[in-house]
Amino acid sequence: MLSVIICTYNRDKYIYNVLQSLAQNDFPTDQYEIVLVNNNCTDNTQSECARFKADYPQVVMREFMETNQGLSYARNRGIQESKGDILVYVDDDALVNKEYLRTYADFFAAHPEIDAAGGPIIPQYETEEPAWMSHFTKCLITGYKYNGNSVKEFPGKDFPGGGNAGYRASVFEKVGLFNVDLGRKGDSLVGAEEKDIFDKMTSLGMRFFYLPTAILYHLIPEKKLSKEYFDKLTYSIGKSERIRTLAIGKGKYTKRIISEMIKWAASIVLCIGHTLTLKPSKGWKLIQFRWNVTKGLVGR
Repeated sequence: MLSVIICTYNRDKYIYNVLQSLAQNDFPTDQYEIVLVNNNCTDNTQSECARFKADYPQVVMREFMETNQGLSYARNRGIQESKGDILVYVDDDALVNKEYLRTYADFFAAHPEIDAAGGPIIPQYETEEPAWMSHFTKCLITGYKYNGNSVKEFPGKDFPGGGNAGYRASVFEKVGLFNVDLGRKGDSLVGAEEKDIFDKMTSLGMRFFYLPTAILYHLIPEKKLSKEYFDKLTYSIGKSERIRTLAIGKGKYTKRIISEMIKWAASIVLCIGHTLTLKPSKGWKLIQFRWNVTKGLVGR
């Protein structure tokens, strides 16, 4: 059985639509449940969920209020309340394709040796994609992930996006729950809680695969394309890495600082490349990204 976990905080504009996209999947309703974790919403989320329940009474949806503010608290509550042996996290500001649930169910049934999986994350802009957007900033701002059209193991240090990832429930018995010092809390943009989990999984030899037909469409409002949001998010990425690596040890943090220096060199090369191809805004945005991450990483 699948437990689809949706952690939500003040997304009444989107929550009904993501629930509806799950309900319209080509998959038997008795083979999945939706576990919705309300993380202290102050908008109309509850009434939107009630509307969904009235429109789709055949879908089992159980709702829980997590009063500890933070995405990791909500993710962990979802784990604790789920009845399924496969836990699938879906972002609350997204839509999924009609093959989504069946893709996860069939894959885990066919591959009992695999511990986790994730699919493409495709941005859907409410306005237009800005001229400064490059591959790297798109991954940063929108969570964009596309690894092709074939099922394959995630290579190297790559891992599923947090808003479109499925795990065997047994994973969390082995690696523990999400780190509550990481993950977004209210309007804070600190993250890396899923990276922390996948790093722990990797250290235990667990494997995770890319599923091209489990597609999540991430809705991107205009405010996420603003300079203010960009600066806050990129600084928070660095801050998240500082918290995550120091929690492991000073040696891990030092390695991350060295990695940041290497990333600076790569960013400069990419910036020059974009400038030479007459796309300087793409290159300059990468430098801004790196600068903000570095400030967050060193605690400035």
